[in-house]
Amino acid sequence: MSDLEVGAVIAEQTFTLSRDTLVRYAGASGDFNPIHYRDDIAQSVGLPGVLAHGMLTMGLAVQPVIDWLGTRGVVTDYGVRFTRPVLVDVQDGATVTVVAKIGAILDATTRVDLTVTFADQTVLGKAQVQVRFS
Repeated sequence: MSDLEVGAVIAEQTFTLSRDTLVRYAGASGDFNPIHYRDDIAQSVGLPGVLAHGMLTMGLAVQPVIDWLGTRGVVTDYGVRFTRPVLVDVQDGATVTVVAKIGAILDATTRVDLTVTFADQTVLGKAQVQVRFS
């Protein structure tokens, strides 16, 4: 699209996760690892508490880009590095924030860079989405 500029914020969204969210995701994904719903198990393996599924975090992070893109194009590639866990407190849950910016405008695709944070720390590194407009 000709009106895009490198560095422009194209989407921002905040997601609130609860333990209920994790149980529902476990059912949908088939990932019933107890570190995602039992504090005692998570702590027994050295974790500070229950963690959100990495793939859940990754899926939430790309959603603002998909919403922004709509029917104007498609996601052709998406990759992240998991850098920190998202701890989901039994009472307060967890809030994950996504900011999507245009990272590069290439010949056939546009790269969207994601900043994904929880508790003021980046949880997904090198989070990049390649999109191609129709």
